[in-house]
Amino acid sequence: MTSLEQLFGSRTAMIVDADIEAPPLANWQRYTLLDRGSYEFCDLDAPSLFAKLAARASTLVGRELAIAHARAVKLVPGDYIFAHHDAIHDDFPVELVLDLSPAPVPAEIHYRRRGNVFFRVPCVPGSLAIVELGPTVTRNHTYVSKLHAGAVVIRLLMLARSVS
Repeated sequence: MTSLEQLFGSRTAMIVDADIEAPPLANWQRYTLLDRGSYEFCDLDAPSLFAKLAARASTLVGRELAIAHARAVKLVPGDYIFAHHDAIHDDFPVELVLDLSPAPVPAEIHYRRRGNVFFRVPCVPGSLAIVELGPTVTRNHTYVSKLHAGAVVIRLLMLARSVS
């Protein structure tokens, strides 16, 4: 990768149909650092699902990927995840976001490059967002309004790295 590519980074951002059956999610825990976010999460170990999603993403981004970490997040009215919650990546991993929500909710993920939104991911059940991260990319999950009583957003967040 040239230094110009490293400077701009994050060349991939797309949303596709996932066509995946939802994995069982259990043992939800409340995230407790309110200055970074308010949501529930659970870690997930589903190697066959990860392999299938990594293969799909690999085909679409043009490099071989493997899931390095996965976590499901659940947001209900009043919940959010701030952009400063993220780790900064300098190796250009790819984030896969599988939307497992029971119904559409007006809550998005905003991917930002140097603070400016460059890609929005709406809450669309059954969708898979694929976004390349980099040193200047952060993301936030927008606030789920309390006007939407009973709304539930469930997303499986997976970090995929290139296979060497």
